[in-house]
Amino acid sequence: MVTKLDDLLELVKTKGKKRLVAAYANDSHTIGAVSMAVDRGIVDAILVGDIETIKKVCAEENIDVNKFELVQEADETKAGVRAVELINEGRGDVLMKGLLSTDKYMRAILNKEKGLMPGKKTDMLTHMAVFQIPKYHKLLVCSDVAIVPAPDMKQKQAILGYLISTAKSLEIAKPKVALLAATEQVSTGMNACVEAAIISKMGDRGQIKGAILDGPLALDVAIDKESAQTKKVGGEVAGDADCILFPNIESGNVFYKACTKFGGAELACMVVGAKVPCVLTSRGDSINTKLYSIALAALNAR
Repeated sequence: MVTKLDDLLELVKTKGKKRLVAAYANDSHTIGAVSMAVDRGIVDAILVGDIETIKKVCAEENIDVNKFELVQEADETKAGVRAVELINEGRGDVLMKGLLSTDKYMRAILNKEKGLMPGKKTDMLTHMAVFQIPKYHKLLVCSDVAIVPAPDMKQKQAILGYLISTAKSLEIAKPKVALLAATEQVSTGMNACVEAAIISKMGDRGQIKGAILDGPLALDVAIDKESAQTKKVGGEVAGDADCILFPNIESGNVFYKACTKFGGAELACMVVGAKVPCVLTSRGDSINTKLYSIALAALNAR
């Protein structure tokens, strides 16, 4: 079981090197993280962007540009499209966002004719975030904090499947999943509580396999044993969750930013549901976050 993000960097090397394509890789954080991943033997890399800019950044950062394959595309939007084309041509196992905006990156992935969606009507993208929080005793896998605004029951079940598979990739044999709500009481006036209770019962009856599910659970009950004991909430998940399924994007996004800005959390992020895992981090995220995210995506690549 992986308990630190640095352990992830070692685990991924045992799974074989993957091929990464970085879209509009014109910035020092993207190039620096990809360079570190190449040096660690995690990936080989293609950088799509303005070659002169890439060479200039590499010179400024003392990075050997020859370790990358470079593909010229100076336009931000076209660089995203070209990176996706390279994946579809079979030249990459992982896609990564560089300096282009998230909406342009996602538009390239979601393009109906030339994007990366498998093609079924039920296909959906969701965002996986793995947190290393100083005050929590292990890694915490969370979703969705960035893509799905208000998941319905079917979407929650799909997100849950990705949560479980991501946790299993971190060698968590049977993940403990907290179905989050504002309270651990089953309040019929709160949709998050009702749906969490239904999904939890589906887990009890074997309709959802591979994990231990419990909900609704408030955040304190999900991650703090003392709170769970004080509120007399038992079960295997309470106080020891491996995963959190958020009821909506607001709760997930606030948790994400509170953990990173106030709590000093390190993290790894990726988008799943496309043909390949897609690294999606903020343009302001650290090199470490981008390196961990590359490793997480490579670990989950076919």
